[in-house]
Amino acid sequence: MKGIERILCVIDSEKNCGPALERAVMLAENNQSSLTVVKMVESLAGALKLLKNKAASADLQTRLAHYYEQQIASLVEPYRKRIPIRTLILEGIIFLEIIREVLRNKHDLVVKMTDTTDWLGQLFSSDDMHLLRKCPCPVWLVKPNAPKTCRRILAAVDVSNDCSASELMTRQELNQRILETAISLVLSEFGRLHIVHVWDAIGENLIRTRRALFMDATYDEITQYVEQVKIQHQKNMNILLHEMTEKLGKSTMDYLRPQLHLIKGSARKEVPILSKQLEADLIIMGTVARTGIPGFIMGNTAEAILNHINCSVLAIKPTGFDTPVKLES
Repeated sequence: MKGIERILCVIDSEKNCGPALERAVMLAENNQSSLTVVKMVESLAGALKLLKNKAASADLQTRLAHYYEQQIASLVEPYRKRIPIRTLILEGIIFLEIIREVLRNKHDLVVKMTDTTDWLGQLFSSDDMHLLRKCPCPVWLVKPNAPKTCRRILAAVDVSNDCSASELMTRQELNQRILETAISLVLSEFGRLHIVHVWDAIGENLIRTRRALFMDATYDEITQYVEQVKIQHQKNMNILLHEMTEKLGKSTMDYLRPQLHLIKGSARKEVPILSKQLEADLIIMGTVARTGIPGFIMGNTAEAILNHINCSVLAIKPTGFDTPVKLES
């Protein structure tokens, strides 16, 4: 993966974090990156204040710290023969402290096991979603039963041009980053690349169901309109692939032979359906909503997709994304 020099892997000793740790180690090996493995623990400060004996409080804190250090050391020990690993214990709210660690040490990627599926049937927890929304670097959330290698990778791009010029540039840059990342992983893991873009003809349903309001629009004209929209989206996809071919070389793209999926409908519905049909091991997608709108951290479509997929996800944000989380002064 391009530009990955510092990887942060978040583990929980109470769970089977093997897939996430294995993934982080493999990425560090393949990219000659540094790897920091962090264990998050709840803050003990409030509870320890209840102990009137300061010596006992300090002793308990020391014992707990040693216990956690032993836990994380035993988890990473089998991997130390492969690469150097730095370990770290962090206290506090999980997503906040992870993001602050990213900011402090300029990590390029966070790898984390998804928290177990909740009672609503969703794969990603509140902390996972906060990371996807607010972490400034890419976040790879690994499903508990994820395979060691990603054989089927689905890259979700948006080549619509129904936005301002500045937002269009941001979207195009993000599409390129998504494909560059996907191609890099496919090449390193000998996988198969699928690229999906979901499009829709704005107003089609309204015109078809309310033809009385659009007497001038014949069925043939409506069909022609929809076909023109499809052709434009196909053209935009071809431009994106041409740009990637120019950047990576024709021989690389010929070797990959990515399978394109240009699907009419709603992305929030069609992307999860396609990922299940393909039995995708990983979805790579962008997670930032329209730029320049305060408070818009992640778009509704991205949220909906993430709430309905059942595989690992690698979420990428555009260059220049500014996290709302700040380092404590």
